[in-house]
Amino acid sequence: MVKDKQYLYIPGPTPVPPAVVTAMTKPVIGHRSSDFSDLYRGVVAKLKALYQTENDLFVLTNSGTGAMEMALANTINPGDKVLSLITGFFAERFARIAAACGAEVERLEFSWEGPIDLEQVEAKLREGDYKAVLVTHNETSTGIVNDIAGLGKLVAKTDALLLVDAVSSLGGIEIKTDEYQLDMVVTSSQKALMLPPGLAAISVSPKAWERVEKCENPRVYFSLADYRKTGTKGHTPWTPAVTLLYGLDAALDLIHEEGLPQVFARHERLGRAVRAGMRSLGLKLVAPEECASPTVTSVWAPDGIDPDQLRKIMREEMGVSMAGGKGSLAGRIFRFGHMGYVGEFDVITGLAAVEMALARLGYPVQLGAGVAAAQKVFLADKE
Repeated sequence: MVKDKQYLYIPGPTPVPPAVVTAMTKPVIGHRSSDFSDLYRGVVAKLKALYQTENDLFVLTNSGTGAMEMALANTINPGDKVLSLITGFFAERFARIAAACGAEVERLEFSWEGPIDLEQVEAKLREGDYKAVLVTHNETSTGIVNDIAGLGKLVAKTDALLLVDAVSSLGGIEIKTDEYQLDMVVTSSQKALMLPPGLAAISVSPKAWERVEKCENPRVYFSLADYRKTGTKGHTPWTPAVTLLYGLDAALDLIHEEGLPQVFARHERLGRAVRAGMRSLGLKLVAPEECASPTVTSVWAPDGIDPDQLRKIMREEMGVSMAGGKGSLAGRIFRFGHMGYVGEFDVITGLAAVEMALARLGYPVQLGAGVAAAQKVFLADKE
């Protein structure tokens, strides 16, 4: 293995483009200066175009989990009923945060091998007076995408807010925030936005602002009211990660230069190629094809193969990093991330690494089969 040469295929953090790395080397500026105000306002405008929203939007110096907590801490009073749609490990986290904020959380459990069932959600909404519905758009632990457009139509008929975890989808999967009637959408920097960890973002609808103004939960660092007040000046209430904002500005430029339709089509194509490659190796996928993620693919380990040992061989012998399973899927699957600064030959390299690691473990793999299947997907799309 070439020293220090690494291939990152975990579903976050993801590879960072050279242009973004360069942008982050700019001299730090004062976060109360007019230069910073211009930078921040420009980043917000570019993010709003990606969110496809006219709602208020704020960039936060914290993780995606922090943005999830901000959404709940500003809208939920102790004792409020919240409907949490459980589809995987990160949906579990959303429910945990709601409970910590004092909500009475009602969990609607779904199989981790499929998406939410809108009919079940609709029936639940008729039964209870919920203040919020929590959903993970792209469940990173399973590689399954949920129908937030359909869900948005259902929740909009009620007084409940729809809070969406789009941490591993925004920038890789199209989200029409306003058209889908999504009240709060949170994301973070280290996934499809192609940045190191450290920033997050949240959009806030007029319906959500009404709830924010009535919320009695204590908050300081996560106060949306403070973000709205300082945002009018192009500032943040607390010291921001200036260098990461430089990077986010550059990353958003790359996304918009490629074009949103092209970015989403690229991710969809990469996902299809990874899945075709895995199936050609005789491996089974967690997600059904109709709801499979364009940004991450979860793969069942074949009988007799320890997925963590498979990943160890790839990491130590090839410099290739893939993710393991979370929660009930720990020790049963491995996950191949393909979001952000990823292209066709990254997918081919990743599939080749899986083939070689399987062969090292004695699995009867036909070397080149997965790579060939991915190549066919790419070539067919060019015809």
